[in-house]
Amino acid sequence: MLQDVYKFSLLPLLFQRVKADPELVHQQTLNTLAWIAQPPTTAPYWSQPLRRFAQAWCENSCQLVSSRLRQSLWQQSFSNPLGLAAGFDKDGLAAASWPLMGFGFTELGTVTCHAQPGNPKPRLFRLPLDQAGLNRMGFNNQGSAALAEHLSTLGLTADFPTGINLGKSKVTPLEEAAGDYLQSFQRLQSMGSYFVVNVSSPNTPGLRSLQARAQLEPILATLQTANTEHKPLLIKIAPDLAWEDIDDILELAQQYNLAGIIATNTTIAKEQLMTKRIEATGNLVTEEAGGISGAPLRQRSTAVIRYIYQKTNGQLPIIGVGGIFTADDAWEKITAGASLLQVYTGWVYEGPWMVKNVMKGLLKKLDEHGLDNIQEAIGLNTDSPQRRLGFVPQPNLQDLIQTVQ
Repeated sequence: MLQDVYKFSLLPLLFQRVKADPELVHQQTLNTLAWIAQPPTTAPYWSQPLRRFAQAWCENSCQLVSSRLRQSLWQQSFSNPLGLAAGFDKDGLAAASWPLMGFGFTELGTVTCHAQPGNPKPRLFRLPLDQAGLNRMGFNNQGSAALAEHLSTLGLTADFPTGINLGKSKVTPLEEAAGDYLQSFQRLQSMGSYFVVNVSSPNTPGLRSLQARAQLEPILATLQTANTEHKPLLIKIAPDLAWEDIDDILELAQQYNLAGIIATNTTIAKEQLMTKRIEATGNLVTEEAGGISGAPLRQRSTAVIRYIYQKTNGQLPIIGVGGIFTADDAWEKITAGASLLQVYTGWVYEGPWMVKNVMKGLLKKLDEHGLDNIQEAIGLNTDSPQRRLGFVPQPNLQDLIQTVQ
């Protein structure tokens, strides 16, 4: 099968034998996907038959549509709960291609107010022994103005929700962070289905300190004041936060009417990795700057999801991300309390068939548990009050209020 060739032949060849630069492979992947999704009116005539073949292959191999997997949040419809995480397509280069790959939604960025090159290379590493990645990209992107201009040419529709992840420019002092986030938000407000305040990347100096209540509050207040189109605003948190720090963020989420939490970003914990040294640099992995994604993040991110779900009684939607490779991984996060999911590293390791395979597995899980749809599975393995009483929580409190009215 092509899946086996990809996982057991192509990936080992790229990661271990050829030692291809992961960032170069990543960029070439984006270029290919952008080409596949290119509108016929702008694509060269000679390429159209090949592009139609590629699109048909994507539809057959990558997509699975079922009403049982459909999810509704923030008055938006998601064809399935699995989306592409921020960081993969920072500048929206392949924005039009992600529906073709079977995803239910995507999140572009992280994008910053000012264009910036990111950290020095090499800055992206694959850790096959751990099914993980290590990155210290540093929010490399063309800036929010360029992203706004690019998205305006694509004609994206509301049928496929597209979130936008906002970060702080490296040149902007921490005390001026609110204005930096605000400028990007104002440029992009009309183009995103939802927006994410990213204060949890470990790769911008001082950024994680913005998760503290005193630093985070003015950012949220500024953005919500400017949120004239009432776009859902979420925050993405680090897996390394103490529980009491998460409690502070949840209080702010309620105070500023946030639409949800993304749990979680990459982790800076590297002590338990099987990989001990990064071959490309010769350094011990514990000495390398950057965040770890993939399988090592799975357990902690699920624990954070469950904690948030229980603390909020299932009333604050959670997008679960970290270590999702299979349907079992996805099911674990949904039943811990995640309404939606995101993948990045898992998609790299599992290949373009991943989304369809996960969807097949989720449908099987629903059958095994006698559930009609994926909404009924959210928080199934928690002891929240709703579950003890036999109720399925509403997507969020605002939806519940609107239903009663």
